[in-house]
Amino acid sequence: MADYKAPLRDIDFVLKDFLHCEQHYASLQGCEELGADLMDAIISEGAKFAENVVNPIAASGDEQGCKFVDGKVTTPAGFKDAFRQWGEGGWQTLGVAAAHGGQGLPSSLGSVIGEMVGAPSWAFSMYGGLALAPVTCLINGGSEAQQQRYLPKLLSGEWAGTMCLTEAHCGSDVGLLRTKAIKNADGTYTLQGSKIFISGGEQDMTDNIIHAILARVEGAPAGTKGISLFIAPKYWVNEDGSVGDFNNIHCGAIEKKMGLKASATCVMNYDGARAVLLGEENRGLEIMFKLMNAARLGTALQGLAMGEMAYQGAVGYARERLQMRSLTGPKNPDGPADPIMVHPDVRRMLLTQKAFVEGQRALIYWLAQQVDLSQFGSEAQQAEATQLLELLTPIAKAFCTETAQEVTYLGVQVFGGHGYISDNGMERIARDNRISTVYEGTTGIQALDLIGRKVLGSGGAVLSNFTKIIHKYCQANKDNAGLAEFIAPLAALNKEWGEVTMAVGEKAMANADEVGAASVDYLMYSGYVTFAYLWAQMAEVAQQKLDAGSNDPLYSSKLKTARFYFQRLLPRTASHKAAMLAGANGVMDMSEDEFIC
Repeated sequence: MADYKAPLRDIDFVLKDFLHCEQHYASLQGCEELGADLMDAIISEGAKFAENVVNPIAASGDEQGCKFVDGKVTTPAGFKDAFRQWGEGGWQTLGVAAAHGGQGLPSSLGSVIGEMVGAPSWAFSMYGGLALAPVTCLINGGSEAQQQRYLPKLLSGEWAGTMCLTEAHCGSDVGLLRTKAIKNADGTYTLQGSKIFISGGEQDMTDNIIHAILARVEGAPAGTKGISLFIAPKYWVNEDGSVGDFNNIHCGAIEKKMGLKASATCVMNYDGARAVLLGEENRGLEIMFKLMNAARLGTALQGLAMGEMAYQGAVGYARERLQMRSLTGPKNPDGPADPIMVHPDVRRMLLTQKAFVEGQRALIYWLAQQVDLSQFGSEAQQAEATQLLELLTPIAKAFCTETAQEVTYLGVQVFGGHGYISDNGMERIARDNRISTVYEGTTGIQALDLIGRKVLGSGGAVLSNFTKIIHKYCQANKDNAGLAEFIAPLAALNKEWGEVTMAVGEKAMANADEVGAASVDYLMYSGYVTFAYLWAQMAEVAQQKLDAGSNDPLYSSKLKTARFYFQRLLPRTASHKAAMLAGANGVMDMSEDEFIC
């Protein structure tokens, strides 16, 4: 069975060697005291929680799943106690401002904890993650009285929460929602409607569940312009914070799913539930979108966490499993066969996993720092960070989760037949990860957002902001012979990125379907180039450490993984370029009848 060990050495490399986190935190207003010692202590304790509390309940949680009887959900054995420890340990408050009852630490530190806790059981981590949904909504749109009413117990872990957007008929098109809100004489609202796919909508781990719900007030405009945001607790919360009566919020069913079986995915019915409005009527999406960007980066983190787990299992198995002899002669002459680690194709799979997982960690942690800067940086830092996040959030969400599908698939493949059965945990990881490309906006939705709204919608400005950064990096290192194998292809692709964008944009002026037809290939192309920029920098850092006399094998490993990425994975950009420039006709010319003939 898969056994998780926090990758503390690589986390340390990314945070300190690559991202210079001490200088980063020292530059943030209000975070100056987060030095290396405190950060290391927090991460160390997070690793212990992941390894000693979450890892032991991961496999059994999948096997038992959640049970639904008479409207009540029972979570797997050990989950309630683990969530209690999560709350008592203060983990729920990590990235919440001190003014709101949190620890006031930058959210980037929470990303590290999120990866480690999510890797053994993403299903468990979802309960705490979704509890932050109403927290974020209350902070961004709630009154002081509303915050005092709900935040303390949400942050203590005594209560959990949900994010309720999706309805059966509308999926990602929230403008079609039908849940309605009727205003009451006392200023509260009464909700009528149903939501689906609500993670943690019902569970037995906490005393109350606080739902953040999108609904339309009677008489509001159609579409997204008429959407409001509400807070509705399972048990009504009085103004003094005491808990009142059951609030007519019922779980109608839990979904039978491919994976994440220990996370209750609920159909929720609001049968006259009382609610309070956050912010103003018809402006709910303005508050919710502040949550959505965080949710998209959180889903990218799921791809990393699941990939790390798959890689750990695969590399451990490859070192122990004996099968056949090396093509260049026995490497284990005293044994009946060689470890499969010696075979080139197994190494190809392991290196693919390693290059993607470590690239994902670099991207996500870097973007988490941009979130810090967008909140606590100087005015200039906030502007630059916001521009980078605008472009790179959809890339991170979609590219990290799509490449994580490959990583978890390869985890099964390295094990062979033993990966297909449940004993070794690889199939569970693949099942749990499969949803990551779907929720918080599918890959197709992210791709349209990237090329349509962000890149072409800004006249290319959002993209050029980033390509200029890459260009300056390449120019600064153009005479660095030790980096030539990385800088030359990166510079060429960075230039080509702008060219293919212009080509698609010009076609789209005549036919808007060109954008949709090119979008996913454009996003994947963008992801590979972005990873190349990060891998070139990590190779530079590793080379500097080696030149300075370090014999730490991590640095030579980084350099060789960067070389593998550039030689074996980055060339995939060529096929994505060819596909995105092939035009929309090959996609759109077939009639509906021809699909079924």
